Amino acid sequence: MRQHVNPLSRFFQLPLELPAPAELFADPQQPIHLDIGCARGRFLLALAQQQPAVNHLGVEIRRALVKAAEADRQALALGNLHYLFCNANVSLQAWMDALPAGQLDLVSIQFPDPWFKKKHHKRRVLQPELLLAIASALAPGKRLFLQSDVLAVIEPMVGLTEASGCFSRPAADAHPWRADNPLPVPTERETYVLGQELPVYRVLYERNEAPLPELAVLEQWLEATPEPTDNPLESAVPTA
Repeated sequence: MRQHVNPLSRFFQLPLELPAPAELFADPQQPIHLDIGCARGRFLLALAQQQPAVNHLGVEIRRALVKAAEADRQALALGNLHYLFCNANVSLQAWMDALPAGQLDLVSIQFPDPWFKKKHHKRRVLQPELLLAIASALAPGKRLFLQSDVLAVIEPMVGLTEASGCFSRPAADAHPWRADNPLPVPTERETYVLGQELPVYRVLYERNEAPLPELAVLEQWLEATPEPTDNPLESAVPTA
């Protein structure tokens, strides 16, 4: 089963000051790929070896997974990869605000914890404030990639992203879902789901030049939007 951590508990509401790129990467000037909710981190471990000219940062709210992922990274002495423990909705905004303009190249959120019950939806990772922080940090043309195997999870993420007006889909991408993964390495969850011949729902966005909307506008949109129905798939496989 999925191992949930309640991001709204008091412990996870304490903001952490995250290290600057100069403290994380051997070459801090390289473009950055930020993977939010990286779980055990094996996806990024493989991707960082394939893409040495990109710095990869995985953030995860489950400390034990971050510790194990960091041990793997250190064993391979990868200077373009790092994992950090944090609550993305509490600690990432200040870190992204401090990045040089244009350095954040890609943000990915893949197979996030679903939090199926209506009363738990505020625990889902892509909240309006985090989306606005991502949109603020991404220069026009930079990318946001979302994927899940649960329609009831991906549809609100897509709806919120498009309601912001800050992102556009590449003209060549299929609708409503992209046919393939734009990244060369699948996550463990993706490999499992595809192996069961089940669908994966993917959307790639590019930051456009639209200004950020007010936070209250997105919060009101989210509150007013009816929840989609879905028959969720649960398994013992990690969610990312």
